[in-house]
Amino acid sequence: MANSSSAPEQSDSLKAFGAVLKVFRERASLTQEQLAPLVCYSHACVASIEQGRRMPPGDFVERAEEALDSFGVLRAVAQHVSRRPGLAAWFRLWAQLESAAVSLCTYECRVMPGLLQTEAYARAVMLNVPPPPTEAEVVERIAARMERQELLTRTPPIAFSFIVEESVLLRHTGGESVTRELLDHLIACAELWNVELQIMPLRQPYHAGTDGSMQLLETPDNKWLGYSEGQKTGQLNSDPKAVSVMQMRYAKMRSQALSPADSADLLTRMRGAL
Repeated sequence: MANSSSAPEQSDSLKAFGAVLKVFRERASLTQEQLAPLVCYSHACVASIEQGRRMPPGDFVERAEEALDSFGVLRAVAQHVSRRPGLAAWFRLWAQLESAAVSLCTYECRVMPGLLQTEAYARAVMLNVPPPPTEAEVVERIAARMERQELLTRTPPIAFSFIVEESVLLRHTGGESVTRELLDHLIACAELWNVELQIMPLRQPYHAGTDGSMQLLETPDNKWLGYSEGQKTGQLNSDPKAVSVMQMRYAKMRSQALSPADSADLLTRMRGAL
């Protein structure tokens, strides 16, 4: 992995927005820590945006505009921030559908779903899978993944259901420090009123998901779509009969996984053991 001194530059437009944000923040005599609660985002998020490493969400721009009294400058600059792809070509259509979804259901048996990953965990996953990406590619992919996570707190809200295999957490991808941070993040996400997180126990003799990971999505007009992924491929499924089968399997898994409350208890115990 390249060190920070040799890392390629980020998107010029992202860096430009970050620089303008910093100017107005300092003009208001605020630190990043002081600005964070005013825009309802974490200090880490504010820092990432100022450094040009993360897309500024729309609500972030509006709150910063008001908090910093920037005369419409932040809003104007944000219109020229380019959205870096950062997503696999076969996943981009699904990502577009996600942005307008009413509800999203995800079963994952390989890695933590992207919507629940931390930056450190995402980096560890990306660096583990050949071919090795460049540092620029890693930065771009992480930015895209973190941008997707804004869906968790979007208005109008999306109803989320996640079922994740216990083995995904027991693998300790990235090491213990990365796993500790991930567990803390999952515990926090599980407390969101619109997020239901269930862990599929390692020992479960009755399992409806042995065909692999899958996702289900409800559109604004209440139609359901399915999505599954393999090696370097992704398949969007709109056939009602095929999607119905996926729904039946997902419903069965919800009854086979630990309840949300028991899952939260398990996450807390796993965190305490590290």
